Amino acid sequence: QVQLVESGGGLVQPGGSLKLSCAAPGSIFGSAAMSWYRQAPGKQRELVATITSGGYTRYADSVKGRFAISRDNAKNTVYLQMNSLKPEDTGVYYCKLRYIADYWGQGTQVTVSS
Repeated sequence: QVQLVESGGGLVQPGGSLKLSCAAPGSIFGSAAMSWYRQAPGKQRELVATITSGGYTRYADSVKGRFAISRDNAKNTVYLQMNSLKPEDTGVYYCKLRYIADYWGQGTQVTVSS
């Protein structure tokens, strides 16, 4: 069983920043592609950002220039730095590990509101 542990969500005002973390098992992390998804109330889950095992990144158009995904293979952790947050960024953020199969974290709530 692959367990992913997310942290870092919370309530932030528009224009603020948050940094999400997702810790994964060390045995496969280095070979895995890691992604962040989000799901707003009443909407489908959508891809926010991906980083491959080689460090290649890609982003949803809605977050380009504001969010940054990174990974620390020594700590088996992937991060999502979120800046200039907007109310439409509100949702539950999920970490996904892809290595042969897909594995999901439990999600962390991000609320952007004044």
